[in-house]
Amino acid sequence: MLGIDRRTLQIAWTLFLFALVLLILYRIGYTLILFAVALIFAHLLAPVVNFVERLFPPRVPRLWSLLIVYVAVLAVLTAIALPLVQRVSAEAASLAQRLPGIVESDPWSHVPMPRWMEPLRPDINGFLQQEIGNFGRSLGGMLTQLGTRLVTGIGSALGVVMIPVLSFFFLKDGALMRDAIVDSFDPRRRELVNHIFSDIHLLLAQYIRALVLLALATFTFYSIFLGLIGMPFPLLLAGTAAALEFIPAIGPLAGALIIVIVGAVSGFPHLIVLVVFFLLYRIFQDYILNPYVMSAGVEIHPLLVLFGVLAGDRLLGIPGMFFSVPAMAALRLILLRLRRRARLS
Repeated sequence: MLGIDRRTLQIAWTLFLFALVLLILYRIGYTLILFAVALIFAHLLAPVVNFVERLFPPRVPRLWSLLIVYVAVLAVLTAIALPLVQRVSAEAASLAQRLPGIVESDPWSHVPMPRWMEPLRPDINGFLQQEIGNFGRSLGGMLTQLGTRLVTGIGSALGVVMIPVLSFFFLKDGALMRDAIVDSFDPRRRELVNHIFSDIHLLLAQYIRALVLLALATFTFYSIFLGLIGMPFPLLLAGTAAALEFIPAIGPLAGALIIVIVGAVSGFPHLIVLVVFFLLYRIFQDYILNPYVMSAGVEIHPLLVLFGVLAGDRLLGIPGMFFSVPAMAALRLILLRLRRRARLS
């Protein structure tokens, strides 16, 4: 009928369903991000929960270990994180108030330039002053609300409440969920699906914990060094650089550039010291710290990482930039597992 055979209709229907699934995934991107962040939080707490659970007799339900860990995390956040957030928020508000005056005072006049660029200094100063002024006016409102943004997490009070709740269920019933998904497959494929789940679990656990350790190291080293050399807004700048560590490839460079730019416009005299410190720290992190905390599980070429980061930015913004690398790494593990099974069969 209509000159279309059955196989062509099946292919068209399959393509339509695939496109529909992609559209649905795109439309519920916020919900997926919420569940992904909760899964990350669960991976971070899982070792602590397992350790506490081993302290109790086997008959004690896992629920009690979860409650103890959640209460301890809440106490730590209240005692340490809340004062830190207040301090960072105060520095952000101070920078927002001072930024217009700093820009109007022509801070670029004392920035060193090569001799051959000196004739161009007035034009460069005028252009930079205008652009930084526009950026400063738009940035002021954001900086004054930094504390609120830090507290609200991904942008809403609902997200702050839902992330620990979802993580609680992942930690409590994660094994049951995994077994239910594996059992839903054909018995001949259950072993393959179980191996894929194990590979992805190890990948995410290693990757997320490594990123958290790298971000904490960046915040510690940056805040101490910036405070020692008298850099203005040390905690704010260190916190910004630490947060940008979660964005692969581009984030660390952006964090260093932000600190250098803030130092230049605020009249900080030791910009060369900053650049030397960033170079030394990148060598330390890339060749000593990073290989130590991140094993060979995420084997992706840097060019592919950059492609994933840029593509993720176009799809989901900053969350897409963060999730691009683990998504590509998980896809690589799945393909390797499928290829290995095909060779054995």
